[in-house]
Amino acid sequence: MLIQIILLVAIAIITVLLTRSTAGARHQAVRRLMLVGFVLLAVLSVLFPSWLTWLARLLGVGRGADLLLYALVIAFLSSLATTYRTTALLNRRITVLARKIALAEAAIAAQEAINEAQPEGRDAVRRADAEPTARRELPATGPGGDPTIASPPSRERQKR
Repeated sequence: MLIQIILLVAIAIITVLLTRSTAGARHQAVRRLMLVGFVLLAVLSVLFPSWLTWLARLLGVGRGADLLLYALVIAFLSSLATTYRTTALLNRRITVLARKIALAEAAIAAQEAINEAQPEGRDAVRRADAEPTARRELPATGPGGDPTIASPPSRERQKR
């Protein structure tokens, strides 16, 4: 009878822990403490198998192997619930990413359609990509518009 109450309470606790948000540090700490407790109980049951039988009889279970089976059922249900929550979270994230990608591709397609509808814009871009940019030569003038001051001296002038 006692084991039934303990198992039902364990199932209820696992259900509450798994239905809460997992983002908090407190939840992480509880999971780590449960893991440490599980490891300690596993080590003790391996080192002292009679202790597990004693604990099983104390809890109202006939054998230690049966108690171990009950604990493994609880651990399996906990793992199953955690895996389900993780999968559901990943599916939601993938859905959001797929929607963002679809919107981005639609925006790109719309921009390409606009570019196709305006051939002068498209041709201007193609010409700019195909032809090197020509530099416009501006007349070199000095102060007051005098071209002789701004232009470099010719070789003839340099020889003089």
